[in-house]
Amino acid sequence: MAGGEGLGRPVKRSVTIAGHETSISLEPMFWSALERAAMDAGKPVNSVIAEIDSARLESRPIPNLTSAIRQWLFSRASKE
Repeated sequence: MAGGEGLGRPVKRSVTIAGHETSISLEPMFWSALERAAMDAGKPVNSVIAEIDSARLESRPIPNLTSAIRQWLFSRASKE
């Protein structure tokens, strides 16, 4: 796989969104892609996740946050 992340088990991390702590489980390749996206935007990872969270709350049906992150990353990669 590209970037050497390979397939891996989900890794749980705690993040703060709108002042509330939550945990997110993503595979290492998604964490790496999210970190790259944050770096490209010049923002902290938590800020990018908060933006994804805000957008997902406007969707119907509302996807879970982990799913929204994966979809956001896929959409971003498709545009590159």
